[in-house]
Amino acid sequence: MDAIFIPQLTKAPERTALMQFQTCFPELETLTPVQGELRVTHQVSYLEVAVQATAIVTLTCDRCLQRYNHRLSLKTSELIWLEEPPNPAELPLEREVASEDLVESLSPQGWFHPMEWLYQQLCLALPLRQLCDRQCPGIQLADSNAEAAVAPVDRRWASLEALKRQLSS
Repeated sequence: MDAIFIPQLTKAPERTALMQFQTCFPELETLTPVQGELRVTHQVSYLEVAVQATAIVTLTCDRCLQRYNHRLSLKTSELIWLEEPPNPAELPLEREVASEDLVESLSPQGWFHPMEWLYQQLCLALPLRQLCDRQCPGIQLADSNAEAAVAPVDRRWASLEALKRQLSS
């Protein structure tokens, strides 16, 4: 998908660009290409961007470190305000930023990059806790008592081991 020149979008039918895509991102390990539909609508003072996409991503389980496949379904939209960025020379070195100022904005005479936006949305859709199964037991460790009986004790730790036995009796 090519970048969209925002002023050109106002001349499109219904001020909307509709794109079907099937693509891969080198930074995102997928078994299938990311495929779906992206719609960008110019609403005079903002862009309305919506996407529906699916892919199968390969993740690593946080508990057992096994690799597994996860179906990623994305259906989201975002409003991106169109306003000229402030001149950096006019900004103070420090300023307080209100929460309503924390919005995405682009220059009305600039470009919108749908591939970058789509990649960001896919990354946000990845699960925070990556588990191969809800009942995943994690990495199985050998029985610590049997291991302690077999493993020779380092002589430097012998006095600590003696103290440990003393306290457990």
